[in-house]
Amino acid sequence: MGSIQNLKSKIQNRMTFFKKLVPSFGMGMASVFLLSLALHFWGLSRFNTLVFDEIYYVKYAYNYLTHTPLFDAHPPLGKYAIALGISIGNYFHFGQDTVNSLAGTQLSPISYRWLNALTGSLLPLVVGGIAYQLTRRPSYALIAALFTTCDGLFLVESRYALINIYLVFFGLLGQWFFLLALEQQRGGRWFWLALSGICLGASVGVKWNGLAFLLGIYLIWICAWVMRWAQKNRGAEGQRGRGAEGQSPLQNLTRVNLLEILFYFGVIPALIYYLVWIPHLQINTERGFWELHQQILGFHERMQNGPKVHPYCSKWYTWPLIVRPVVYLYETASNTTDPVPSLPPLPAGTAKVIYDVHAMGNPALWWLSAIAILLLVGELLKRVWVWVTTSGNLDRSAVYFPGQKELWCVLYLVLNYAANFLPWIKVTRCTFIYLYMGGVIFAFLALAWLVERWLHSPRPRLRAMGVTAIFLILVAFVFWLPVYLGLPLSPQSFQIRMWFPSWI
Repeated sequence: MGSIQNLKSKIQNRMTFFKKLVPSFGMGMASVFLLSLALHFWGLSRFNTLVFDEIYYVKYAYNYLTHTPLFDAHPPLGKYAIALGISIGNYFHFGQDTVNSLAGTQLSPISYRWLNALTGSLLPLVVGGIAYQLTRRPSYALIAALFTTCDGLFLVESRYALINIYLVFFGLLGQWFFLLALEQQRGGRWFWLALSGICLGASVGVKWNGLAFLLGIYLIWICAWVMRWAQKNRGAEGQRGRGAEGQSPLQNLTRVNLLEILFYFGVIPALIYYLVWIPHLQINTERGFWELHQQILGFHERMQNGPKVHPYCSKWYTWPLIVRPVVYLYETASNTTDPVPSLPPLPAGTAKVIYDVHAMGNPALWWLSAIAILLLVGELLKRVWVWVTTSGNLDRSAVYFPGQKELWCVLYLVLNYAANFLPWIKVTRCTFIYLYMGGVIFAFLALAWLVERWLHSPRPRLRAMGVTAIFLILVAFVFWLPVYLGLPLSPQSFQIRMWFPSWI
């Protein structure tokens, strides 16, 4: 009994230490947001050109503003957002000292990038909100938000007029609203469920793979009902809360019935998705809604795979290891007098400079996150096995699964990761590493969950592991920051950041 009291005392002391370390949750989240804001907006117009798929999306966005017909292989919402940014940017004359006419009119790079940058800046707050809603632990939310801020792929994707950041933002916002809804009583639940359905429909309105965020909700809801049925059949209904560390909102999943699921996560997303297409169909009158979708589907089915299609095609199983990132921009100058119109002036006295923008994750963060998600899968399988094999011992099975609040968090992260990652196994067309963004964000949450538990552990070795993980992620982010922001590098500095031939 004394040892248990000593353990509780150590944990309480450790919690007090971390509360002193971070003066307040609000201040910590504000600091992360300001860091994210600075990283996303610094030097946003440095490359006065169209980078990677900006050559398509900025032109499409301008076509919407001028009511010019176009064909795009993805739903239009992401391009609407870029068009909105251009419209507001032109109205307020953002960055008019730096313009180009590559989209068919004079545009400032800031005008077509600022809304993406703002969306990317807000993403860590949404991730932190999900983390907090899952566990009610401010330290977990802060770590998850910090990890999201320190990733290179999300930073690069949101500093240019690309659309993947909108897909992930709306998808995660819908997940957050869903978690908020689970804490409400029946009368107040509909508002958050409706907002969730709207955001998830918007995610699909950016790209079809936004459906994965809906799939994650379906899977966790089905699991909750299966477990409730299994508990009832085993006579364990009274044991559900035993061993729980408080109540998880996910334990309220069975309060949402089938009709609510079908309406809020079927009808509403479908309606939002259809409404998204209306402006596009008014401009492009040659094909109707279904004909246009058949054309888009045919485009993706006809696309082949391999380096002949695109030099940066990569298989789904290579994404967690960052085997093949995408080079969004690479230009060199032999001296300071060479004309490089799309680049900022070279530093004085520079002999040769490489400007490189790599769409790649933070290696330390991604590799550790891959390990973390595997550990959580192993933990989940172990708990399920114990629960299934202890039918004659209700006390033991209730302690292991599914009563514990933390295990609901594990189940949520694993199922959403699987929903966003595993469907790519069946895709045969050329795919790119940025398609992993929806899955890797749940791997970040898994790593943050482990790190936060290690930091609060009474065991010095686990605390050291948590501190080391955060240190490695921060150092790696700073080390690769030049290839995320496109800072000038010498050939030697560039080479030491390209650890593998497949990265170039």
